Amino acid sequence: MLIDPIIDQEVYGAIEMRISVFGTGYVGAVTAACLANDGHEVVAVDRIASKVNALNLGLAPIVEPGLDAMLSRNVANGRLHATMNAAEALAMTDMSIVCVGTPSRPNGELDLTHIIDVTEEIGSALANKNAFHSLVYRSTMLPGSMRDVVKPTLRGSLGSATHENIGLAYYPEFLRESTAIADYHAPGLMIAGADDERVAMQLQELTNALDCPKIMTDIETAETVKYVANSWHALKIGFANEIGNFCSGSGVDGHRVMDAICADRRLNISSAYMKPGMAYGGSCLPKDLRALRWRADAIGVHTPILDALHISNQAQIERAVELVMQQGQRKVSMLGLSFKPGTDDLRESPLVEVAERLYGKGCDLRIYDKAVRYAALNGTNLDYIRARIPHLAATMDDCLDTVVSHGDVLVIGHAVPEFRDQIARLGPDKKVVDFVRVNADARTNAKGYVGLCW
Repeated sequence: MLIDPIIDQEVYGAIEMRISVFGTGYVGAVTAACLANDGHEVVAVDRIASKVNALNLGLAPIVEPGLDAMLSRNVANGRLHATMNAAEALAMTDMSIVCVGTPSRPNGELDLTHIIDVTEEIGSALANKNAFHSLVYRSTMLPGSMRDVVKPTLRGSLGSATHENIGLAYYPEFLRESTAIADYHAPGLMIAGADDERVAMQLQELTNALDCPKIMTDIETAETVKYVANSWHALKIGFANEIGNFCSGSGVDGHRVMDAICADRRLNISSAYMKPGMAYGGSCLPKDLRALRWRADAIGVHTPILDALHISNQAQIERAVELVMQQGQRKVSMLGLSFKPGTDDLRESPLVEVAERLYGKGCDLRIYDKAVRYAALNGTNLDYIRARIPHLAATMDDCLDTVVSHGDVLVIGHAVPEFRDQIARLGPDKKVVDFVRVNADARTNAKGYVGLCW
């Protein structure tokens, strides 16, 4: 019989650790078994006696391919046992991994009751422990939960005891039921956020053997990534289904279409277009999306996701205009007008719409775009300006310095180095509204810089 090396062979980590795992559901049971299989000493903790008894017999409390064999082997060799005694488990281990459930309440709100309960239990036990202890959460929690729920709960349960010997981290899981063991050992991504360098180093050691991108970041970023990943997966499923419905109604094989789409790893399945920023525009995306939605409606196929794209895009333009107006200044300089740098194509450029709205709201507007020189325009773009935005022609200037010096608010519409350099030279009286994050590290601050969505 061929043996699956991921499921049935023992894989030892570089450094053996003593780890307690709180919660023995899908995530906890798989995590405990895999850690033991990697050569670590593991104590599984649960409040339900039947789960604890089953684990100590080497029996999985859930149905997951390969889990029974892995549990049985590691219970037999002494690397894994289960208990209901949290204090005992914490005394025996140097790291605890929390994997309890975070279900939804009827209104959609996240129920963190189990998180609070187990954190109180852990905190009370750690109050009597002098050695350093790493406390790592894998349970799915909304951004800010570690800061606003876990930390205060832990602090309260410690009482007068110091918490300097406790390091916190958030390490989200990406396990899929029925393939959880394989996913544990071969994830697409390892990401963790820690508030203590000692915990971060332990997690790096713990995951050293994983062959995947590894990101150590702050806790709230790690919390957010889990939700964004699941939302992205849901969006992909919904999108593929809508395309399938459209294809079926058009007499086309939707699987063949999506196979072709997924074959393009340069744009379609890649990081392309995945950075938050300004709305989409240009001569292709808006036009083609409208046509597809029209045809879908004509053949009786509902496309709520495709319909929402236009609504979402318009909302981003509205947000951009509102951020400029919130600065409370009438004189505005815009850098960039075409739908992207390096082209003079103005058709359905979101920056044109922003300029039109600012002009209509009474702003004293000046615009610079080195690719859009009114005197040199001809053909489609000249016709577009004359027919659609003749009033904006008078606001355009070919001198960058003149445009920048005009405004009390500088709007960055294109991510080009010369615009980034302009920001660096601005005086303290100038405000900047950045639609494209021209400086990669920029964040909205109190010093006159406003990012569109960062």
